Amino acid sequence: MKAEILILFCICAPVSKAVHAQTAPDTAVTISYGAFIDNYYAFDFSEPANFDRAFTTQAVRHDEFNVNLAFIEAKLSAPRLRGRLALQAGTSVQSNYSGEPSIGGVSGPSLARHIQEAVAGYRLTPTLWVDAGIFFSHIGMESFISRDNLTYTRSLSAEFTPYYESGAKLTWQQSPRLTAVFAVVNGWQNISENNKDKAVGLRLDFAGNAATTVSYYNFIGKENATRNLRILNGVGLKANLGKTVTLQANGDYGVQNSDRPGNSTWYSAGVTAKVQPNSKLGVSGRVETYHDRDQVIIVTGTDAGFRGTTASLGVDISPLGSTRAMWRNEVRGTWTRDPVFPRRSDSTLAKDNYLAVTSLAITF
Repeated sequence: MKAEILILFCICAPVSKAVHAQTAPDTAVTISYGAFIDNYYAFDFSEPANFDRAFTTQAVRHDEFNVNLAFIEAKLSAPRLRGRLALQAGTSVQSNYSGEPSIGGVSGPSLARHIQEAVAGYRLTPTLWVDAGIFFSHIGMESFISRDNLTYTRSLSAEFTPYYESGAKLTWQQSPRLTAVFAVVNGWQNISENNKDKAVGLRLDFAGNAATTVSYYNFIGKENATRNLRILNGVGLKANLGKTVTLQANGDYGVQNSDRPGNSTWYSAGVTAKVQPNSKLGVSGRVETYHDRDQVIIVTGTDAGFRGTTASLGVDISPLGSTRAMWRNEVRGTWTRDPVFPRRSDSTLAKDNYLAVTSLAITF
């Protein structure tokens, strides 16, 4: 019966609602449906000739009205069961899944990119869940869904760490303050395998009080056909400073084996703040630095690799006083040591890039 309900959901227009099975309270199953649409227009002042913006998955098309992300979802919740199926489309999806491995006849991005999550979970004990399937990454402090972030565009730290993973994970709610996640996944943001190895990762979220959460996350795995060992460690902070200010910060450091003597490294650090004087208005800002001189994650082909700084300022308007409807506007600048940004005017590369973007998003 549950499978039939999910099939019916996929072929019908999504409408937010909840269906409660007629069972005893301790075995009650709730299935809820929903949808999300994020439309945008972005203007990149470098005016890339092919309209694709470099080094991002969000607001990835220049001078074009388009869909950043749209998805429909079904969620199952029960005392010992849980799950989520979400199907998606949009330019951020095309960009984010473009690197999905295509090895063999039944792998690659053509199907994988339309699966945002397909995950099923079972409660082993009152404090321990096991989940398996395709699910959002345990790494970082930002979500793939714009609605859930302090700023509309994503940080470089988020763009160049996994947004999704495929595998299994254990979630342990040790106490109301401490949550631990241990994951075994195919690799660094890939559903299809690209080598014979699996990767592991850990996340710890500690709520010091109702207003502050400190996070630690890592990734350990052999990546690509060369099977070089990649290790990432990161820490994050999210704090509510009074009733109107939210502060978020992160720092990541990665190491990977190299064919040359020694290891290759990269790191990033950033701070984001949002002031929300009332439920309908928010002002956000972010500064960040990202260094990948050895071009482990971001390949530029230049002497200094990718060594850059970003800063942004955004204004959000929520006419209903909630995230159900959001009009988000942001300006952003990025400055790098080497010229890496393509520009249309003279077919050369620039050391700086500027963006203005506006978005209207609705949650059903």
